[in-house]
Amino acid sequence: MSLPLIFHPIAEMEYLQASARYDNERPGLGAEFDSEIQVVLDRIREQPDRYPIAIRDIRFVTTRRFPYTVYYRIRRDRIDVLSVFHESRNPAEWQSRS
Repeated sequence: MSLPLIFHPIAEMEYLQASARYDNERPGLGAEFDSEIQVVLDRIREQPDRYPIAIRDIRFVTTRRFPYTVYYRIRRDRIDVLSVFHESRNPAEWQSRS
């Protein structure tokens, strides 16, 4: 069973801004970032309880190629994506969304 992914508005903004920034660095790099994030999201959708807990009931997956972590919460009928977070930022920023 595959649950739908629902992005927190700030998580969606983080994702879109990161993709645009990578594309500005080098044409096509944004698309590579998008592909990497999509792989992570597909894995989360397929096996949401596979990944470790960061705090309380919030889980995380770190990308392989880019310094980003996806934080999410499993609900009965969906998966809430709380953040697409650059690892150099202060974690208190995404934690306030919980």
